[in-house]
Amino acid sequence: MRTLHFGLRVADLERSLVFYTAVGYEVIGSVPETPFGSLTMLKLPGDEFVSIELVHDPAGGYKADGGNSGVLNHFVIKVESMTATLGELAARGVDAEAPVSPDGSDDFLTAWLTDPDGNRIELVQWPTGHPDGITGEDWTD
Repeated sequence: MRTLHFGLRVADLERSLVFYTAVGYEVIGSVPETPFGSLTMLKLPGDEFVSIELVHDPAGGYKADGGNSGVLNHFVIKVESMTATLGELAARGVDAEAPVSPDGSDDFLTAWLTDPDGNRIELVQWPTGHPDGITGEDWTD
């Protein structure tokens, strides 16, 4: 098994598309009418597959407290260079918090941004040689 993508409920589809395309996501396709509302599929240029499905249902309303289907804490995007990524985001009008290093090093960095619906996105620059994601090795002594 593997995670394919996640559905993210949004209050205003156009506003969310402006934000996510400024972050760097590409619209791959859409399904206009489903029981959940319209579905818009997004992926990052370096991804092979869709990673986010924006779910928008103007008739069903939107509850910022997560009342529609649960509460998202955050999701994570891997970046090659935090400095370059933050510069590109700023040029596109996307504000991010200043990066910090969870382990005090210069090459393991995280930074946060927030989408128009208040969903938090963590950017991660892994240290040199680290796998592309978290593994069990991250917890071995």
